[in-house]
Amino acid sequence: MIKFMPILLAVVYGVVMYRFSAWRTAKQLDGQSTELADPKLKTLMDRMAAALELPRIRVHIYEIAPVNGLAAPDGRIFITRGFYNKFRSGEVSGEEIASVIAHEMGHVALGHSRRRMIDFSGQNALRTALAMVIGRFIPGVGPWIAGMLTSLLAARLSRSDEYEADAYAAALLTKSGIGLAPQISLFEKLEALTQTNGGTAPAWLMSHPKTDDRIAALRALETKWTIAD
Repeated sequence: MIKFMPILLAVVYGVVMYRFSAWRTAKQLDGQSTELADPKLKTLMDRMAAALELPRIRVHIYEIAPVNGLAAPDGRIFITRGFYNKFRSGEVSGEEIASVIAHEMGHVALGHSRRRMIDFSGQNALRTALAMVIGRFIPGVGPWIAGMLTSLLAARLSRSDEYEADAYAAALLTKSGIGLAPQISLFEKLEALTQTNGGTAPAWLMSHPKTDDRIAALRALETKWTIAD
């Protein structure tokens, strides 16, 4: 039992740190957000709510400049002020904003936040176990190698979550009559909007799939659903 104590402690540490991070994130969002109140976006959100048989969909604006959307661990959906400003300026359509909201709803509906806590704890345990094993054969660099291997695993799991949330959003947008076109068009302009270079990190280390791969997956879904109809 004693020999497994470091692994058990790593699991406990992972759970505690995840819960602390979730609490800190919620507190920050509480202090820097307001509920979104935009008539055009409300019309689109009402269509999605009707498709899900929900009374309404609540979305908040997170008062930061970067263009992004997020699902908080407590299930709340946010778009950033920077993203909303792109909509106000006409650079992003209401339907494209709706596709982001649908994507973040996918993360909530599919339980990705809860899964992330389990993954985070498991990765800590795996990192500790690998460091112990590898350290016996390669002293000094065991923790570094273990960290690299668990980072690869975390990136792969995160990319899987993104594909799942994309598929959920695609289904919701289709059912609500908005369609997949806004979801795809937003991906096509995403790099310019965020001013990032998708090639700065190897695909296997990126927490999000490559944009072209996400678009290809959506087109494959669209084709599949068209054939099924």
